[in-house]
Amino acid sequence: MTRTGFINNAAIIAAVALLALPAGVTRAAIGSWKAYMAYHNVQQIREAGKYLFVLASNNLYQYNTADQSITTYDKVNGLSDTHITNIEWSRAARRLIAVYSNSNIDLVDTDGNVTNISDLYSKSMTEDKTVNSITVSGADAYLATNFGAVKVNMERAEISETYNLGLRVSRVAVSSGRVYVRTTAGAVWAGAVSSNLIDRNNWSTVTDAPAGLFDADNSAYEKYHELVETLNPGGPHYNSMGFTMFKNGRLYTVNGGTGENDKACVQVLENGKWTVYENDIEDAIGHRFLNLMSCDVDPKAPGHVFAGGQTGLYEYRDGKFVKEYTYDNSPLKVASTVSAGNKNYVIVPSVKFDAAGNLWLTNSISPSTSLLELTAGGEWIDHHDSRLMVENGTRSMEQMNGLMFDSRGLLWFGNNYWNIPALIRYAPSADALTVYRNGFTNQDGVGLTLTFLKDVTEDRDGNLWFGTSIGPLYITAAQAAEGASQTVFNQFKVPRNDGSNLADYLLNNTGISAIAIDGANRKWFGTSTNGVYLISADNMTQIHHFTTDNSPLLSNNVMDIAIDDATGEVFFGTEFGLCSYMSDATAPAGEMDKDNVYAYPNPVEPGYTGLITVTGLSFDADVKVTTATGHLVAQGRSNGGTFTWDGRDSNGRRVASGVYNIVTAKSDGSRGTVCKVAVIN
Repeated sequence: MTRTGFINNAAIIAAVALLALPAGVTRAAIGSWKAYMAYHNVQQIREAGKYLFVLASNNLYQYNTADQSITTYDKVNGLSDTHITNIEWSRAARRLIAVYSNSNIDLVDTDGNVTNISDLYSKSMTEDKTVNSITVSGADAYLATNFGAVKVNMERAEISETYNLGLRVSRVAVSSGRVYVRTTAGAVWAGAVSSNLIDRNNWSTVTDAPAGLFDADNSAYEKYHELVETLNPGGPHYNSMGFTMFKNGRLYTVNGGTGENDKACVQVLENGKWTVYENDIEDAIGHRFLNLMSCDVDPKAPGHVFAGGQTGLYEYRDGKFVKEYTYDNSPLKVASTVSAGNKNYVIVPSVKFDAAGNLWLTNSISPSTSLLELTAGGEWIDHHDSRLMVENGTRSMEQMNGLMFDSRGLLWFGNNYWNIPALIRYAPSADALTVYRNGFTNQDGVGLTLTFLKDVTEDRDGNLWFGTSIGPLYITAAQAAEGASQTVFNQFKVPRNDGSNLADYLLNNTGISAIAIDGANRKWFGTSTNGVYLISADNMTQIHHFTTDNSPLLSNNVMDIAIDDATGEVFFGTEFGLCSYMSDATAPAGEMDKDNVYAYPNPVEPGYTGLITVTGLSFDADVKVTTATGHLVAQGRSNGGTFTWDGRDSNGRRVASGVYNIVTAKSDGSRGTVCKVAVIN
């Protein structure tokens, strides 16, 4: 760099020194991903010189015994997949082999380099490819599978041989020139290393296998387990994230009835740190504690939280368990399908506070209750209605979930069950209930057959969206307000624009498991099998479609979505953990002023090729980027409260070094404010 260039850049930096992010504010780059994995339950430990590789909660981290540093691994920072089941270290290859539940394979060295071997995962075969265990012999790893065994050369990072034996193999061993396999039934087969073991005829059953041949080497676990239990890699305690909610600057999660073995627990993320609510409460409540399905925060006391689930209603204060509500101390009833007095099935799928601090909740499969209210003063009010009963009135709807209050003060929820999917509208002020079930039709008069209905969400225009087995449906703001006993369930039509004058229903026949509306009124649709979609505010354009194949998304089964409207971070809850995507939309500001409108990164340093983000804008604000002399460089409209600029002019060329003005105006043309950003090349 020339001396002149140095002076110019120094002047630019000085000019913008006071225009960077407000103190204490950090922002991730638009388009970046983050994973929030659990590393709590230690499963396997492998020693690699001065390093320990630890498999915990089906995730991987590395501990340096020399300097006590910890390196966590996840799909965002290098791993190829999610949910590791087995790891082993090869001293000869100086690599760790990690096998996933879907049979994908990664090799990891102590410098953090990851090499993927996807051949077994991608191979099309009718046999079960599940890997039950790993045995390392020199630079080779032998995988015991449900069809036989697989030999992996860890130095060359390739599958060298596959032994399709038609046997469910639990362990592999190598000894005295022979490869042994033990089946899940206990039989032992063997073949000579020098023979062609790919040919099943070269294997035979044996009864003279050396004693202890198949014993797993747990020496590292026994040696280091006590030490590892003292380590803190961070993250939540449990990966199951079937319910997520962002409120008061915090992300609240519960497992959501995933069916996983993780204990029921409320886990809260705030400023990058997790708080795990007290959940060792079986002794206090006298029965199992599992499958929390939802939670909510008292609007009058942020530390006061209720959670509902399979075994009742639970109250917390500041993360500590306070009280269980069940059949013997509240109006809640035991499920009518189990024996009386069974506290393992007092089913509360959904809870929601109203603005006054009254808690609303549903009681599913109950013989005589359905919708309940626990007032801020501690009084129970029963809002039971016979229309919420099924099976000839013998029990309430099986899975009444997704309680939400809309902008009109109406309470909505769905029955997410294949037998009788339903949408329910309740007006508390009039004590008026409307149930939409059976005989659904769309705006074209086409009959709709649903196998589930869930996650009612209001967009910024007052329309109510809900996920179903056949795609997203909605009712208009006018329909929602009217509350007619019969209504049309709308499917949005997206024109094909191919000259045919035809249109397709939005995400038709795509099972929608979760819906969230961002600051720009765009719809995030989570699916049960196909990842997540981002659809434009006018519902006409697919902006993103993230899957496990094209993004760091942890699972294509997106169970819930929550959005931090202040930053634009979108959280995706899955059965394998929580991850997030930093979107380009935030909640719009009511007013734009110099204290809340700013750009980042600032300054834009040499080599940076990402987006420059302006936040703190009003809805659909007009934004212009100009030079110091007023020359127009770029312009556009905000997404909610955010505008992004690629650092290029209208001709697509990188702008010159300098300080640029970001001039804003409200959508009605009234003036906003001006902030500045420095670009250094």
